Amino acid sequence: MSRTDVAPAARPVSALWAFGLLRDELTTTFRRWRTLALLAVLAGVPVLVGIAVQIETSDGSAPGGGGGGPAFISQITNNGLFLVFTALAATLPFFLPMAVGVVAGDAIAGEAGAGTLRYLLVAPAGRTRLLLTKYATVALFCLAATLVVAVSALAAGALLFPLGELTTISGTRISFAEGLGRALLIALAVAASLLGVAALGLFVSTLTNSGIAAMATTVGLLITVQILDQIPQLHALQPYFFSHYWLSFADLMREPVYWDELAKNLGLQALYAAVFGTAAWARFTTKDITA
Repeated sequence: MSRTDVAPAARPVSALWAFGLLRDELTTTFRRWRTLALLAVLAGVPVLVGIAVQIETSDGSAPGGGGGGPAFISQITNNGLFLVFTALAATLPFFLPMAVGVVAGDAIAGEAGAGTLRYLLVAPAGRTRLLLTKYATVALFCLAATLVVAVSALAAGALLFPLGELTTISGTRISFAEGLGRALLIALAVAASLLGVAALGLFVSTLTNSGIAAMATTVGLLITVQILDQIPQLHALQPYFFSHYWLSFADLMREPVYWDELAKNLGLQALYAAVFGTAAWARFTTKDITA
């Protein structure tokens, strides 16, 4: 047998090449007009909330009509840092997960619909590595989207309201620097809360070649779960819904911090990521790629 008859061995994939694949994926994702529009909307929500509170309290009345509204809203006029917590509480039930659902739903299906998926699978990429890269990109988008909300809220809070020491839910006083640290922890907790939705959206994205269908299905499932989580008759099932413990981040503003529901939330997100991540892998590695 001649040397030309011997099949060439697969080239090993270096860590540098894998990082390059992730870098290219991040660049592509964050340069899309759709992604930039989603981030712009998320950045605008805290500004609108801050302006609304400023207008409502201009006559000395309490924000939220003296009750209701997102968590921490009654404290915004005393300290602009509370706008960060309020904005995250306001965007987490719908705006943030919707944005993540759009990006995750388009991750695989969008490439298939555009006819570029086959080219991404050219060696040495491989399906598993590509799927992991897609999920890492969506996970980083979760973090970026959350930080956009937090930074926008902090800037708006600093412009519209005073800053300084703040009072925790437990009634203790902490410094502004410690408050900033708590805000960062809360932003990280919110970003982690979106990992379940990211895995669900990625799984849905492997089921179709239509990016729009995958995005619509993911957002539809998100809305459905949110509705089911509000039905009292389903209280036995609600602790297993990925959205059930989303607002547990408020416990980071207690002194001492309550970790019980935070741990349940992180564990639930890890479970959803494992289950739907495995389902996405099983589907994607056996799927016929025709586009």
